[in-house]
Amino acid sequence: METLKLQVPTPTSHAQTPPVHAQPTTPQAAAAASSQRHDRPRPAEELVSLRAPHSPEAEQYRSLRETIERQRRESGLRVVAITSAGPGEGKTVTSLNLAGALAQSAGARVLLVDADLHRPAVARYLGLNDERGVGLSDIITDERCGLAQAVRRLDAINVSVLLPGRTHPRPYELLASSRLEGVLVDMRHQYDYVLLDTPPVLPVADCRLLGRWVDGFLVVVAAHQTTRKMLSEAIRLLDGAKVMGVVFNGDDRPRRSYYGYYAS
Repeated sequence: METLKLQVPTPTSHAQTPPVHAQPTTPQAAAAASSQRHDRPRPAEELVSLRAPHSPEAEQYRSLRETIERQRRESGLRVVAITSAGPGEGKTVTSLNLAGALAQSAGARVLLVDADLHRPAVARYLGLNDERGVGLSDIITDERCGLAQAVRRLDAINVSVLLPGRTHPRPYELLASSRLEGVLVDMRHQYDYVLLDTPPVLPVADCRLLGRWVDGFLVVVAAHQTTRKMLSEAIRLLDGAKVMGVVFNGDDRPRRSYYGYYAS
């Protein structure tokens, strides 16, 4: 297992950034916006792979991308779950930045799935309107609904996104459905990389359910927040053979002191 230390803005800084999605101000503008084929994301400041792809911070996500690409070549890795021990540790920011880094490769087909049915955040970070209501939960519960109806293609960043869909009263039961396996098989056939932004491990059991169908886990650790006990317990609850490594997020030490990968 490896550890990648990243010096990136922490998730809490999102509260200080300006709103990232502007609503049309006239009926004509609203109609024009609704007729557009593709969403146009306005990513939050933390999404350095999308906003500042040539920055030193984005370069660290490219290091993570290199590891994912290498494991795909060596072992056929395709579906990766990004999680954390507890909430607010940066898993969604990491998921989005990793998706952006992978999408910089010419011809790469990248799908980011917001699989956190409790507290979804992907749409908020990208500034997307989530009122359509068609997403992962709909594909699982309705056999007439498939990826073609639910996935949003974001051409500006070369990433496809699958949002959670309609609220389900029992997310655990939804993810325990046998139909989810077929959905993930379809994703494997249609995309080179499938990234699942999952709920944190300790508060709910959803991530452990998804572990049956993913190829690997990345566990995000927040500097000055995630304790060793929390991390150890989270890794214990996951399939240890599938834990690829730990992403150390939000370190405020001088950047030159921790570039790259470190054996854990």
